[in-house]
Amino acid sequence: MKLLIGNKNYSSWSMRPWVLLKAFGIPFEEVKLRFDFTPDSAFYRALQPVTPTAKVPVLVEDDGFAVWDTLAITEALADMHPEHAIWPRDARQRARARSLCAEMHAGFGKLRGLCPMNIDADLHEVGAKLLSSEPGLRADLARMDTLWNEALAASGGPFLFGAFGAADAYFAPVVMRVTRYGLPLSEQAAAYAQAIEQHPAVAAWVKDAMAEQDFLDFEEPYRQKA
Repeated sequence: MKLLIGNKNYSSWSMRPWVLLKAFGIPFEEVKLRFDFTPDSAFYRALQPVTPTAKVPVLVEDDGFAVWDTLAITEALADMHPEHAIWPRDARQRARARSLCAEMHAGFGKLRGLCPMNIDADLHEVGAKLLSSEPGLRADLARMDTLWNEALAASGGPFLFGAFGAADAYFAPVVMRVTRYGLPLSEQAAAYAQAIEQHPAVAAWVKDAMAEQDFLDFEEPYRQKA
């Protein structure tokens, strides 16, 4: 089984299934494609035979069957590996976890648009300026903080539904944004963000991202190459 991903420093969507696979010890081959959105780039040539979207991530099963989109990949992994509690075992908690993932998947536009993932960058000054000028960003942060706190209060932590699962993998890239841009969180939400950063699968992704040293100017709205 292969997982096609983009640059680890920037590709928040790729991070989700990679972290999920690593967290549950599911064997896979990583195929990293350097972001290049010019026509006929190696990035597009590698993806076009596999997925009509020509986007990462893509999970390619052993027989060549491809699954794209992070939610679809998560569901496919849960189907393939029922021995793992990728989703909570309890039906209602499973439904709630899916609701959280779907909200992240479709929402938080200001947070994602204004604060693109950039793991090796210190963007605290940028974050402070954005918070002072972007009410939509503040609203997204408040909603996320509430969402996390409600789940943690119900589960007792340390992760959203107790043990690490799909919802935590889904929010891992958001944690990267919060910490790199220095965005404020309540005490309980900040402890959750720290637990995510310290999880071995997340830490492994971050280590790889820091080692890339691959500056892509079109992914860098706030920095210039040194």
